[in-house]
Amino acid sequence: MQFAKSTDYALHALVHLAISEQENKIGIKELADMLDVSESYLSKIMTQLRKDGLVRAVPGVKGGYKLSRSASQITFLDVILSTEGRQSMFNCSNSDSRQHTSMTNESDELKENQRVCRIKEVMDQAESTLHQFLVNQTIQSILDKANKDCNNPLHKK
Repeated sequence: MQFAKSTDYALHALVHLAISEQENKIGIKELADMLDVSESYLSKIMTQLRKDGLVRAVPGVKGGYKLSRSASQITFLDVILSTEGRQSMFNCSNSDSRQHTSMTNESDELKENQRVCRIKEVMDQAESTLHQFLVNQTIQSILDKANKDCNNPLHKK
């Protein structure tokens, strides 16, 4: 499993917006320069983040973007669902095979299209565990870890 580059850029852009919060807003050019990505590509990412309520667009010549809520309220899962989409990570494509049928419990008296795929059950549990982990990781938690590392005497020379 690999996340798209857009997820990487989105997370980094949101961290930059959170760091720069005192400036009120950051222009797309500054964000693109900071992330070393094209303005047009980043603009598409930011548009999606705006549609999903993670950032706000500030209109005008000196406009830009700012977080729509506090960095502690924006989870990694929010960002990933915005950039990657909300589809399930795994779909059983082999439900009509003999192997699949042999792994279902015939006594359940389920119609064929209602049988449970045992492999999908495992994959859905894995996805649920990943989602639970990501919902506990916020943009603020990354800033806190970075600040802690910077203040750690072992990192100072």
